[in-house]
Amino acid sequence: MLLVDTNVLLDVLEDDPAWADWSLHQLRAQSQVHELAINPVIYAELSLAFDSVRALDSIVEGMGLIVQELPRPALFLAGRAFLRYRREGGSKSNVLPDFFIGAHAAVQGWNILTRDARRYRNYFPTVTVVSPDAELR
Repeated sequence: MLLVDTNVLLDVLEDDPAWADWSLHQLRAQSQVHELAINPVIYAELSLAFDSVRALDSIVEGMGLIVQELPRPALFLAGRAFLRYRREGGSKSNVLPDFFIGAHAAVQGWNILTRDARRYRNYFPTVTVVSPDAELR
């Protein structure tokens, strides 16, 4: 299973001039190897680009994405990662979406497809991150 981060999906849906080609290529390539999934956090972030649940659900289904619920161990791990973030000087006062996404992947043993790998790599080092900078390594 591969969690697809919101930024990759929005690249494709909004035809981002800088990233749409990379993101679409990755979605196609990764779908040959993994089932593609999102979780409720990614779903909520995506909802900002849609006028209705029906419209969003249609896109999610059309892209072949599976919506996976967050298990409690992932919720706990997200909180622990946020606590570390705060202790390291992070300024945000609420648990960040990336912590829920990264913790979900870590607990389930899944990979993440994203353009913004920094926080995932820093707080969830066991998660394999597919990102543009990974291709340069």
